Amino acid sequence: MGYAAPLKDMLFCMRELVGLETMAQQLPAFADAGLDTAQAVLEAAAKFIESVVAPLNRQGDLHPPVFEQGKVRMTPGFKTAWQQFGQGGWQGLQHPVAYGGQALPKTIGA
Repeated sequence: MGYAAPLKDMLFCMRELVGLETMAQQLPAFADAGLDTAQAVLEAAAKFIESVVAPLNRQGDLHPPVFEQGKVRMTPGFKTAWQQFGQGGWQGLQHPVAYGGQALPKTIGA
């Protein structure tokens, strides 16, 4: 059984606990970062995690990283997953647009 991101729970927390819609309405910098944006980002992130990252858990258990002669040998597949993470822009969700980010609230970026 693979990992399934708890999207409904995450969106509930953003809506009911954080008040993401209110924040988007009250803070001009986050005017476009309401629940619709959060849902779109979370759905895309879930696809990436469920299809790319989660399947590596078993590989990580069977072939953990090893430090040998001053070098780290990574679990097969992790380098490619990390490259896809970077290419997808996931590391920049909450960083300023001027630096290649998307300037989303940390609530969505986390």
